[in-house]
Amino acid sequence: MLYDPQLHERLTATPWEAARVKDAIARIVADVDAAYDADAFWAAHEWDGWQAAMPLKNLYVGAAGVVWALDQLRDRSGAETALDLPNAARRALDRFRAEPDYVAGETLPPERRSGLLCSETGILLVAWRLQPDGALADDLLELVRRNVGNETNELIWGVPGTLLAARAMAAWTGEQRWRAAVRESEDALRDARDEDGLWTQRLWGATFRSLSPPHGLVGNVTALGEVGNAAAILRERAVRVDGRVNWFDDDERLQWCVGAPGIVAHAAEYLDQDLLLGAAELIWEAGPKSDEKGAGICHGTAGNGYALLKSFDHTQDDRWLERARAFAVHALEQAERMPRYSLFTGGLGAALFAADCLAARARYPLLDGF
Repeated sequence: MLYDPQLHERLTATPWEAARVKDAIARIVADVDAAYDADAFWAAHEWDGWQAAMPLKNLYVGAAGVVWALDQLRDRSGAETALDLPNAARRALDRFRAEPDYVAGETLPPERRSGLLCSETGILLVAWRLQPDGALADDLLELVRRNVGNETNELIWGVPGTLLAARAMAAWTGEQRWRAAVRESEDALRDARDEDGLWTQRLWGATFRSLSPPHGLVGNVTALGEVGNAAAILRERAVRVDGRVNWFDDDERLQWCVGAPGIVAHAAEYLDQDLLLGAAELIWEAGPKSDEKGAGICHGTAGNGYALLKSFDHTQDDRWLERARAFAVHALEQAERMPRYSLFTGGLGAALFAADCLAARARYPLLDGF
């Protein structure tokens, strides 16, 4: 078995209609606006906020991710927020500094403040982007440089995440200090790569190696911009059954954060064509993620849909665009049925995916650029 059917459900019968999709995106944005509280930000889903200090402020499931997504949706779909986004971002930064929203009892790396998705770097980056400020840039550069040498070689906490942040700042500012920070982070990530082409993670009190975008090979390759022998590793590690393909870190999951969707979404340019198509067919045949997993881009329907949209990007076969759009409609319906206010696990990620389907262009949040 290449995946667990209980984590998937039947695709909606609602057809793709561009006007209806734009309206759904606008409704999600309006709901996010209405749910905002200047002190509490947005109510956290039980799973997102498990044992974390409230309110959530981070980029992954907190206020910074919501603010970034609202800003992006103005450009990608024309859906206008009524919120003062720069103010919301600065408030999130101040609240995080007063009380970081780390999960209680979780073993984190010494340089935990430098984490992109779940710590201060991501919040600083959003705050600076919305309202550039020299002090914010200085603080961000310090966190990026302090993260060099982090033994957590993955996107959420380690150098791959801060390398993406440094690349963004180098592009936005053109400053030499950011170009130097990029080179320094590249060297560190390159040096940390094992001889066989993978990276070893030391996180949560465990040591492991992964292929996934958030925790391993394809995310690190995306950040570094050097493929190396990644194509050969993915060819060797692929699990094939009747022409369908998945990759396992530990079990038969089929979602962006573990399995074929994340591999296809970020390795399409160097993945063997038969593996790409076999994985994409498996994602389509499995169907959308169930309501238990939700609409989001991490382990939900939109995350799997990005693999279908990347397959269209790579092959220019309209069949994959049609399938991605079918997943987008399903994800939007899930998001409206079960509101959840976060970038990676909620409706805003689904809205960004739907906007990308409107443009027929795959731009997975953060990894494909800020």
